[in-house]
Amino acid sequence: MKAHHRFALALTGALLLNYLPASAASLSERYDALRANQPRLQARDAAKTLNVSEADLLAIGIGKTVTRLQEGENVPREIMRRALDLGTVMALTRNENGVLERTGVATKLKPQEEITGLDADKEKEREARLRNIAGGYLGGEIDMRFTFKNWKYAFAVVQPGKDGVVSRSLQFFDAHGDAVHKVYVKSEAGVPVFDKLVADFRNPVQSADLKVTAAPAKTAEKPDSAIDVKEYQMAWNELTDVHQFNRLLGEFGLTREQAMRLAPASSVQRVTPLAVRQLLEESAKQKLEIMAFLGNEAAIQIYSGKVSKVQEAGGWFNVLDPEFNLHLRDNAFNSGYVIKRAGVTSVEFFDKNGELVVSFFGVRERNKPQPQSWLDMTAALPKAGADRR
Repeated sequence: MKAHHRFALALTGALLLNYLPASAASLSERYDALRANQPRLQARDAAKTLNVSEADLLAIGIGKTVTRLQEGENVPREIMRRALDLGTVMALTRNENGVLERTGVATKLKPQEEITGLDADKEKEREARLRNIAGGYLGGEIDMRFTFKNWKYAFAVVQPGKDGVVSRSLQFFDAHGDAVHKVYVKSEAGVPVFDKLVADFRNPVQSADLKVTAAPAKTAEKPDSAIDVKEYQMAWNELTDVHQFNRLLGEFGLTREQAMRLAPASSVQRVTPLAVRQLLEESAKQKLEIMAFLGNEAAIQIYSGKVSKVQEAGGWFNVLDPEFNLHLRDNAFNSGYVIKRAGVTSVEFFDKNGELVVSFFGVRERNKPQPQSWLDMTAALPKAGADRR
């Protein structure tokens, strides 16, 4: 396309977007105009620009490239169970300022193995835990943790991708229309499995009317003065497992970042937001194995292994390895913390809204100490000013 044609197209898109009221152009037309003007804009950011949810934006393709799937309490879980048969996939989980993409094959478990290790003291608790297990995704290449009660809408998307290759994906959203997880088929063998899954879960009503609800206002943080800090720090020091930490937050009514601020001074060191770059660059340079946790209120995805290619691009700091991509909009980060809990050192980064974006751990063998290289690397991360602790 000649330069003056590209300019004319972009200008037309900008005019449509900026000067036509929503009532004068359909959402599809406004989206087309926006993409013409900003072809690299991500769907989540495009939805914000157009003042709709990402699910609403995707739904305009129903009947063309998009099939709306069924809804119901157990449907997302059942779809993800069936997705275990897709073979090699790319699993994408994101939040507002981070995206984790992992290509691989999920570990399939036998049905009876799902129950192994569950706390069955009460049948109700046992059933609640089973509802968030989808027959696999625990460890292995695709490592996930689910909270299916926060999954609402599901779609199958089939559309031409780069170089004319057809892209097939399952895309899931919460009740507010925010994307919580996406699964992309990456093998020819997965295509008939995908087609059968879509046919079996196809919603009989192929409507773009989603009834998306507004996200509730964020709960105000409890004043630090209302926290029994001495008791809280004692409880912190008594932790024997990092998995006990969420219970501690609930017990004292703390937000996660507030918990960092009020932790024992010897247990938490604040680092600069851009320390995330040094962490990833040093991990690549030293060939350290790390764990990256990234998610939202519906799904968390975990990567374990080495990273290689790291670089800044398009306003994001990225890991761009063949089977693992991590994208962090670190200019939206506000704080980072090196944390020592129950004998384990981790690093967490929060955005300007106080939301956890990503956390990192060193990979260690069971019953073995943390690698000294991980401890040395985290200790060397650039510290934030003492007045910001």
